[in-house]
Amino acid sequence: MGQYSGIGVLDKTVAILSATAGGPASLSDLVERTEIPRATAHRLAVALEVHRLLVRDSEGRFTPGPRLAELAAGASDPMIDRAADVLAWVRDTAEESAQLYRRDGRDRVCIAAAERATGLRTTVPLGARLPLTAGSGAQVLCAWESPESVAVLLQRAEFTDRSLAEVRRRGWAQSIGQREAGVASVSAPVFGPGNRVVAAISISGPIERLGRSPGQRFAPILIAAARRLQGSDV
Repeated sequence: MGQYSGIGVLDKTVAILSATAGGPASLSDLVERTEIPRATAHRLAVALEVHRLLVRDSEGRFTPGPRLAELAAGASDPMIDRAADVLAWVRDTAEESAQLYRRDGRDRVCIAAAERATGLRTTVPLGARLPLTAGSGAQVLCAWESPESVAVLLQRAEFTDRSLAEVRRRGWAQSIGQREAGVASVSAPVFGPGNRVVAAISISGPIERLGRSPGQRFAPILIAAARRLQGSDV
C-alpha cells in the first residue's frame, strides 16, 4: 500500500486513491491493487465518492474526482519547487539526464526531470510510472523501507534484501542494464522528516558512457544534490 503513517484508515484511503492513478478501477481492481479486503475497499471508495475525490465512469469504475484537482491547484511542494534548479545542476555537472522519483505503491513515479540536450540519452517522461523491482531508483526507494513493505516486491525484484543492505551502508545505488538493456543509472536518497526517504534522485544514460561501475564517479554529485533538495547546504 505504499508508505505507512501508522493511521490505518488514512493509509487505506490513500491506497484506494493511488490505485486509480493508473486508470479506471473496478472494485475488484481496487482490491487487487491495494490488498485491502473487499468490504473495506468498497466502503472507502464510496466515502471518497461522496467527497468528490473519486467518481465513477460510464462502466461504474472508480476514477480520480474533481476535488483532487481543486486541492492540487493550491498545493506547493518545496522539494519540487527546488527540483528544476537542482536537477539542471546535476545534468550539467554529470553531463547525463537526471530524474527525481517518489514511491507510489508498487511503482515509482518521475516527478521531475532534466534531460541531456545532445547526444545519446535516456528519456523518462514527467509522470512516468516505473516498477519498484528494478533500477537504482527502485533500490533506493526500497532500501530504507520496512521489510514487510517490500517483501512482496523482493519476490520478483532484480535485487535482493542483501543488496538493499549494501545500498543503505554506502548511501547510494547503481544498476547496469537492470531495468533496461544498455542503460546504467545511479541514485541517491532524499531524506525528509524523521530521516525517512521521501524520494530518489538519479542519473541515467548508456552503459558505454557511464561505464559498468558508475557509482563511484556519480554518487557524490547525487548526494550533494539530495542535500540541496532537503534544504541543506552542500
